[in-house]
Amino acid sequence: MNRLDIDALIDDLGTRILVCCGSGGVGKTTTAAALGLRAAERGRDVVVLTIDPARRLAQSMGLTELDNTPRRVVDVDESKGGSLHAMMLDMKRTFDEIVEQHADPERAQQILDNPFYQSLSSSFAGTQEYMAMEKLGQLHATGEWDLIVVDTPPSRSALDFLDAPQRLGSFLDGRLIRILSAPAKVGGRGALKFLSAGMGLMTGALSKVVGTHLLTDIQTFVAALDTTFGGFRKRADATYKLLQARGTSFLVVAAPEKDALREAAYFVERLGTERMPLAGLVLNRVHATRAGRLSAERSVAAAEALTEQADGEQDDESPRPADLRLVAGLLTLHAERLRVIDREERMRTRFTSIHPEVRVAEVPALPGDVHDLDGLRVIGQSLGSG
Repeated sequence: MNRLDIDALIDDLGTRILVCCGSGGVGKTTTAAALGLRAAERGRDVVVLTIDPARRLAQSMGLTELDNTPRRVVDVDESKGGSLHAMMLDMKRTFDEIVEQHADPERAQQILDNPFYQSLSSSFAGTQEYMAMEKLGQLHATGEWDLIVVDTPPSRSALDFLDAPQRLGSFLDGRLIRILSAPAKVGGRGALKFLSAGMGLMTGALSKVVGTHLLTDIQTFVAALDTTFGGFRKRADATYKLLQARGTSFLVVAAPEKDALREAAYFVERLGTERMPLAGLVLNRVHATRAGRLSAERSVAAAEALTEQADGEQDDESPRPADLRLVAGLLTLHAERLRVIDREERMRTRFTSIHPEVRVAEVPALPGDVHDLDGLRVIGQSLGSG
């Protein structure tokens, strides 16, 4: 197996952005937090941007909450000159900040109060992923941190993070939006004449579908959009190029399971197609045993023999039958563990045979959930060289 050296990656000052991606439920958030903590304690100034709506990251870092502003994480060993900040994307707040940044106060308030904008900024498909890209661009532009670790949004498809900017940009540049914005561009009475003559049939049909008030809200929003968000696609393109640039590395996070590794393989291929720099695969929750010399088959056979022997004992008060059953139970658990290990090994081998060029780092399965900095350090040590 081609091993991924995480410490070499985070120690390289040329590495400025690490993007953790993968399917849901594979430990992206925990991996991102562990990487950020390890990098900070090895001397990097790090900010971790999470888009996961769960609060696990805040809890594991000892923060009462995370919001749209980076917060310094305490109890981090800063003896090597590093620091750690963390934040959780507030999708709507980020959208509002764009409005306030690119419009005068009066127009900004007009947009913020618009019902169609409020719906778009809160629930439009792809908005969360697009705002994650916006926030990444903002953090990079400040130059305050020399390493940004991004935990990509949880979604049915790990590809949404790459597709969202183009999808939202296509919507804002779409034919319907251009048609709706055309009357506002004419200005004054000309706009009203154009709307009544050239747009009458279309807006009449749309009014029946979406309602007159909603159509008015949309047209008002689009009129403001035309002047306020002129750089929408430009910023999206710039951030997309940033993800392709030298200094950015993608880490695909997966569990040693069929579905997760299938999605990981698909994402690896997509990153290659988009010319995104892939650092490697982080394989979480990998099982192992130090008693591998006793095979699953021999364990099962021994457990069955001990159970039969215990059942043959006549003295139920004797400790011997109970001891035999206990050992038989332990042997059965050992056999089940070996089967899990064997299945995970087959899954990993299948992935690496298809993608032998992908370097892999493994994190062993832990006995419990990670809920503090010490737990994150354990994961970081597993990913690093110790």
